[in-house]
Amino acid sequence: MSDKEVNEFTEKLRNGLLLAEKQLLQERAARGETVILSDDHGNPIAVPARDIIAAHKEYQ
Repeated sequence: MSDKEVNEFTEKLRNGLLLAEKQLLQERAARGETVILSDDHGNPIAVPARDIIAAHKEYQ
């Protein structure tokens, strides 16, 4: 693969993952559910999906 092909593939992959994450968060927010994330120390925390959507414009 050329560098151009690798970059195109990487961009498509990144866009697909962002879309999947956005859909997951929107579905969970619609049901009033939480998402498990980790804090700065690696400890699990539950965060409402709607809070994540509100804090990050790429999920809106």
